[in-house]
Amino acid sequence: MKPRLLAALFAGLLTCAFAHPATMRAQELNCSVSVDYSNLSGSEFSFLEELEGKIEDYFNNEKWTDDRFQDFERISCNVEIYFQEAVSLTDFRAQLVVATRRPIYGTSQQTLVTRLRDENWEFSYTEGRPLAHNVEQYGDLTTVLDFYAYLMLGYDYDTFSELGGTPHFEQARDLAELAQSNGAPGWTPVGGRGRVALVTQLLDSRYRPFRRALFRYHLRSLDRFVAQTEAARQSALEVLQALRTVDEDVSRRYVLDLFFAVKFEELAALFEESPMESEAYALLSQLDAAHLSTYESLK
Repeated sequence: MKPRLLAALFAGLLTCAFAHPATMRAQELNCSVSVDYSNLSGSEFSFLEELEGKIEDYFNNEKWTDDRFQDFERISCNVEIYFQEAVSLTDFRAQLVVATRRPIYGTSQQTLVTRLRDENWEFSYTEGRPLAHNVEQYGDLTTVLDFYAYLMLGYDYDTFSELGGTPHFEQARDLAELAQSNGAPGWTPVGGRGRVALVTQLLDSRYRPFRRALFRYHLRSLDRFVAQTEAARQSALEVLQALRTVDEDVSRRYVLDLFFAVKFEELAALFEESPMESEAYALLSQLDAAHLSTYESLK
């Protein structure tokens, strides 16, 4: 059984159905992939349609970890690829958006864990080309896919066990170093953001309180909200206090911005009409001024 479920079992938050070892070895990711090449003029690019199915198969059929997953445990994710420019008939510039979700215990709902946008992806692709997974060899297409697969795994594991995503973030870092050693474009931190900056922050000891807060927020706030609403809100308040400490200790807050970008509406709803509204508003308005208008409902 994979560590993220063991942590949840220990916390007593999952049903007994999760307590038995998986009898099937399913892959980890359950990704839906979309490819949009409408920005490219000319019918000669219609072969890019095949990438949708190929990349979906690549994410969903590859075995990314040694852990055992049952089908219902697979990580729900979306991958969107937007072609921006054709440099040649086989060389492209594109944007990539990946997002992962996880179920909220005791509900039929899911919560968005992270949403990452990559606006600097350059790769070549020819019709019918197979996609081969090899973390030891750089590929302008597959290494980027691998990098985000491990980031998605890392984020998901971090929500089920404290710092549980570390091995997957480390694998993503190794891929970044491989790409940099090949002089590949898109692997240089720009303004404290981008692929390398993100994985560097996630593995930086100064950001460990953020990752621990990520775990507490999902397992002790969202997963407890139905059964222990006030305790869940108190835990969420402690998460915000921990994030304030991180914000005060670091100069680059890329991971914090990504967190609030997907959680701001959820956080506002969590505290709304509670005795903690005022304190939550004070923390949120300080930590996430970009979404202040949403937090006004807590005043």
